[in-house]
Amino acid sequence: MIDSQSPSAPRLSVRQLHKSFPGVRALSGVDLDVRGGEVVAVIGENGAGKSTLMKILAGVQTPDQGQILWEGRPVAFANTRDAMQQGIVLIHQELNLCDNLNVAENLFLGNYPARVGLIDFFSLNHRARQSLAKVGLDVSPRTPLSRLSLGQQQMVEIAKALTIEAKILIFDEPTSSLSNAEAEALFCLIDELRQRGVGIVYISHRLAEISRLADRVVVLRDGENAGNLAKDEISHARMVNLMIGRDVSKFYQRRPHTVGDAVLDVRGVRTTAWPQHTIDLQVRAGELVGIAGLVGAGRSELLRTLFGVDRRVAGSVHLAGQIVRPNSPQRALAAGLGFVPEDRKTEGLILECSVTRNVGLAGLRRHSGPGGWLNRRQEKLDTLRAIDDMRIKTPSPGQWVKFLSGGNQQKVVMGKWLALAPRVLLMDEPTRGVDIGAKEEIYQLMEGLAAAGRAVLFASSELEEIIGVADRVLVMHEGRLTGELVGEQITENTIMHLATGGELPS
Repeated sequence: MIDSQSPSAPRLSVRQLHKSFPGVRALSGVDLDVRGGEVVAVIGENGAGKSTLMKILAGVQTPDQGQILWEGRPVAFANTRDAMQQGIVLIHQELNLCDNLNVAENLFLGNYPARVGLIDFFSLNHRARQSLAKVGLDVSPRTPLSRLSLGQQQMVEIAKALTIEAKILIFDEPTSSLSNAEAEALFCLIDELRQRGVGIVYISHRLAEISRLADRVVVLRDGENAGNLAKDEISHARMVNLMIGRDVSKFYQRRPHTVGDAVLDVRGVRTTAWPQHTIDLQVRAGELVGIAGLVGAGRSELLRTLFGVDRRVAGSVHLAGQIVRPNSPQRALAAGLGFVPEDRKTEGLILECSVTRNVGLAGLRRHSGPGGWLNRRQEKLDTLRAIDDMRIKTPSPGQWVKFLSGGNQQKVVMGKWLALAPRVLLMDEPTRGVDIGAKEEIYQLMEGLAAAGRAVLFASSELEEIIGVADRVLVMHEGRLTGELVGEQITENTIMHLATGGELPS
């Protein structure tokens, strides 16, 4: 067990940290203290410098200037191994585990107990059981990692950190893909780790989580310290004000629109994930329709099937009266559908390409002239319009998107589709991993689409977002639609009742 330090003696400190990338100043004179046995939340808009700071603390990157102090002594981390030797471990949003290995092998990867030159599997599994018990995960060490849920895999990642006696754990958006039950289990574990004297650095855009967990809040804005909040000062309003430098009293500015005829008409569609259930729905011009449901309810699978990414088992999709050929994103695009996927980094963008190339991806055929030559002028015009309309923060259209913040990357994905003026835009988790200021801008863009007579069908796991944005809400449970809500029916209680298998009273 790790002893808690005196509250006056930080275990980890950074002083006047600076870091720049080509065309981007990520950090400028940042200070941070983390003590043993406390949870320090680091918050800020996308591009505020949070991820860069955490990567420096974990040895992934090195600072240009500044000092890192470990228990009062200056240290320098050339790599992650240096940081781990001091007891600092970063738990990434995308977990660093191997699906082809079992739980025990993942826990001690690179540090297997050996006997006469061979792996001592008895000792390996015994030590793995001890590590799993520390995080309350009741699975066999021999279980293949691929059989675990995402929440269970995250517990494995934490148990792995504890095998090296981690003294500082850094969590980067840990609940972005977890169910409510899995998230609550993680919060309880963090409370336990705090009692053991482990220092926690917690990054999240979900401010309710910050209020629940944090002993202190450190706010970054534009790569600089914007303020600190003690436990009794933490509130949603104060955090937002420090993050974005302005008072945002209401993000959801829904205005009544004239709703037209049905643009998207889905009849008897069956997905490969839930082939036993048929789905019927309509989305009208000028309408924002939200799809709610718990993790695994089939929301993403439905949107992917409508766009032709996943195979349609049965049923038909009609767009403005035109049948969309199944299993063909190209035909869906040509018919006037656009699709913003859940995972922008692997499915929505080419990270090692410029903003211009990414915005032009969906319109390659439209931009192609005789002989297949690309119309660079039109591509550039579309990019400049997207940068202006969507307020994408980039040094230039030629900047690689990997260097943009998550919120600006999401705007590039949306800009790619809006350049084609789709009749219907499908959006899966439109603000996942996006800061509170960028969320407001994305909501305004969705509102603008509705005002222009476009139709939007979006899935979100954030009830506040569903309730605040949607004109109508479709609720899913285990691959089927359990209800449709409008007006005053759209409440958290009603949505959760339907999402857990309940039915609307007749």
